[in-house]
Order: sequence, then structure tokens, then C-alpha cells
Amino acid sequence: MDKPVGDAGWRQNQGELSLADVHGSIPVRRTGPLWKRAFAFIGPGYLVAVGYMDPGNWATSLAGGSKFGYTLLSVALVSNIMAIVLQSLCARLAIASGRDLAQACRDAFPRSVSYTLWALAEIAIIATDIAEVIGTAIGLNLIFGIPLEIGVVITALDVFLILYLQKLGFRWVEAFIIALLGVIAVCFGIQIAMADPNWGEVIRGFAPTSEIVSDPEMLYLALGILGATVMPHNLYLHSGIVQTRAYGDTLEEKRHALRFATIDSTVALMFALLINASILILAAAAFHATGQTEVAELGEAHALLSPLLGAALAPTLFGIALLCCGLNSTVTATIAGQIVMEGFLHIKLAPWLRRLITRAIAIVPAALVTIWYGEAGTAELLILTQVVLSLQLSFAVFPLVMFTADKTKMGALVAPRWLVVCAYGIAVIIALLNVKLLMDFVIGG
Repeated sequence: MDKPVGDAGWRQNQGELSLADVHGSIPVRRTGPLWKRAFAFIGPGYLVAVGYMDPGNWATSLAGGSKFGYTLLSVALVSNIMAIVLQSLCARLAIASGRDLAQACRDAFPRSVSYTLWALAEIAIIATDIAEVIGTAIGLNLIFGIPLEIGVVITALDVFLILYLQKLGFRWVEAFIIALLGVIAVCFGIQIAMADPNWGEVIRGFAPTSEIVSDPEMLYLALGILGATVMPHNLYLHSGIVQTRAYGDTLEEKRHALRFATIDSTVALMFALLINASILILAAAAFHATGQTEVAELGEAHALLSPLLGAALAPTLFGIALLCCGLNSTVTATIAGQIVMEGFLHIKLAPWLRRLITRAIAIVPAALVTIWYGEAGTAELLILTQVVLSLQLSFAVFPLVMFTADKTKMGALVAPRWLVVCAYGIAVIIALLNVKLLMDFVIGG
């Protein structure tokens, strides 16, 4: 039988543990009922799911639903399937090698390549944070009337929330995220009930149609939805937080951990699909069905919901859901920033100082750009962040697939051939679609 992998196949030996202050801090049952053993692994998948429904995705879903009704639901479904495969590889890499994706890149590539990948990852996290800061600030503005500039500053305080929750234990971070996800689900559930969509058309919308390829405008929005779904920071995030579980060192224990972690991320990402589909369904039922086919601004969507649905409650629920999405996303992006900086640079600092630095790297550019653009350009800025993310995505996806396909690095937990073929196919498709998005952006700009 193959032995569990150690440092075989890597250019340098493993250094500090991923998220060292909470690494292996959550106990895992070795015996007892299967559901009790699986319960210990519930959590990381929901932190990852947050990235698949962040404010950056709202603009594409709103635009797709208002312009083409339910047709692009099939694109959301395909995007989600791709995400499930890639996130399962993140868990596999972490459990098999004991490294997160940032550490794996550092230990596998020459220093020049590793530093380049680090710089690209930081740019991606800044772009992600801009979208999330904007979403949170717009949510605060819609609900409480707080100006965007002040809302941006308020979002910077989440680093202290993370420090407090992690001091209580990483389970508290996960509980906070899952609670906000529950609020988001309830908000959209009520809004969709009020919008009363055509459920026959909703079901048909999940079936792919050739019209998506033949209609250039529909194809562009479809590419936007797909390009905005899988985000680089999620790959780094998942490969780090899955190691908060004390799953053991034997091959059998790692196999169990991989199975439970994959189930956790798959279920959580199906929940993310539910939220993303809800945004698109709401836009289709409330806007497309009433002739409002050019809605993309978050503030505009908020303002239109009340007269269209005939209730003051709908826009309030929309604002609350947006605020919860923004808060959730900034928390997870901060943790991802910590994983990226520690993993690539091997920096040894006090946990609070590391979080403060990684937060500042992301929040300062986000604040400056948001204040500079003001309220008028938020939709354009959200689109710009998605283009920046599309540039970096392949630099995270291809190393992930390469590592998990390499038996010398992964040992007995190397990805099976069919999974490797699927993953490389997804990586190539994402790369081609993102190149297309970038060319459209440059030519259109």
C-alpha cells in the first residue's frame, strides 16, 4: 500500500502550518456514528460558498435575469459544478500534502515564480475586496442611509470581529458565517415568494440552450456569470481552513477527512447555487417580466423592487441580504489574505499583526478606489474587479490541478485520472472564457 506523502516531490520541506494559531484546533471523532464524525467537518465549505455569492456576482446575475429572464440559470448551474470539482481538489491538496495552495506554490516552484504568483494573488484579493467593500457600503447606504465613504471605513472594522471570533475558536467564525447565510436565504425566499416567478420557466432555465452561444449579448453575460463564479481567493482559502480539523496523520484518517470535507464543500456550494439562482430568478420575475431589462446597478435594483412588488419590505430585504453578503465576504477574504501572505512569504508575525497587515493591503486600495469613484460608478467598478480576477484565476487553478495530479506530491491520495481529466478540462475552459472576457473588456473599453 502507498504510504502517506510527506515532503517527497517538493523542492523544499514544509514550513509553518497553515493558519498555525487555529490549525488542528477542531477535534474530530475517530469512532461513533457516521453523522457525528461528519459533523466535525461542516463549516469550511460554507466559508468557501460565501465567495460564490459575493457582491461581485450580484451585478452579473441581476443583469442576466433582467435582460434574458430565466435562460442563464443553466450557466449558474454549470459554473457551480466546475466550482465543486475545483474546491474538492483544494481539500485533497491540503489533506494529502499538509500544505495550503500558497505554501504548495512556494514549495514547488522557484522563488521568482513563487513571488510572481504571490503578487498576482494579492492583486486578486484586492480586487475581490473592492467588490465586497462596495457591496457592504451599498448595503449600509440602502438600509441606514450611511454615505459610501463612511461605509467603507466601517467595513475595515471586521478585522477586529475576526480576531474576537477566532479567540473564541474557529467554530465561532463558521457559526457567524452560516448565520448570515441563513439570513440571506430567508431574505431571498420572501422576495421570490412576493415576486411569484413562473416555476415552469425556472425549471426550463436550468436546461442549457443553443441560444446562449448564438446570441452575442447573452454569451457575454453568460461568460460574465461563469468568469465571476470561481474566484482565486477561494482556492487559497479552502486549502487553508480545511486544516483547522484535527483529522489525524494516518492514510485511513486522511481518506475519511477527504470524503467528509468534499461532502461539506459540495453541499455548501449547492446552497451557494440556490442563492445565486435566487438573485437571477428575482431579477427575471421582478424586472424582465415587467419590461425592466437593463437593471445592473445594485442601488437601482433596490429602488425598483418596491413599486414592482408593491411592498416596502422587498427593498429592505434586498438591502439586508446585500449587507450580509458583503460582511461575509470581507471576513472570508481577510482570512484568505492571511493564508496567501503567510503561505507565500513565510512571514512569522503575531496573529493580530498579520491580520492587520493583510487587511490593510486589501482595504486601503479598496477604500481609495471606492471614494474616488463615488456612488455613480459602482457597477463599472464591480465589472472591472471581475476582469482583474479573470486575469489571475488561471494562475491559481493550473497549479492546483498540477499538484493534485502529481503522485510524488500527493502519494496515495493523488486525484484519480478521470478527475484530473475533468479538472484540466475545467481549467482550460475557464482560461479561454476569461481571455474572451478580457478581450471583450479591452475592445469594448
